[in-house]
Amino acid sequence: MRHQPAPLTRHLRVRRERAYTVLEFHGEIDIAAAAEIAPHLDRETDRSGALIVLDLGRIEFFDCSGLRLLCRARQRVLDRGGRIHLVCTHPLTLRVLRITGLARLLPPRPTVGAALEQTGAACGPG
Repeated sequence: MRHQPAPLTRHLRVRRERAYTVLEFHGEIDIAAAAEIAPHLDRETDRSGALIVLDLGRIEFFDCSGLRLLCRARQRVLDRGGRIHLVCTHPLTLRVLRITGLARLLPPRPTVGAALEQTGAACGPG
């Protein structure tokens, strides 16, 4: 049985899988949710060499505030020599990631398992 992590906010749960910290986003990620998530995301991405998976598998809505969270997390992790991967299958969010070019910098994977298989390559400056 898989242990469900306690939510940090109603929009974010954090768990460990292998050596990675998985940040699970939930529900509608808008400006209010981003304000709740940001301090927790900053704490998790502040470690040198952090290994992070951003999991958008449980989102229902994702706006530009969510994009800013992804960009911020990516930059913080890479600045500290870490690795970061993205999980996303939500069609509208994938479209936004492609249109904005973020999908090239942070290529989305369909599952956390698939993201963890990419551990040999960090999502770099592109």
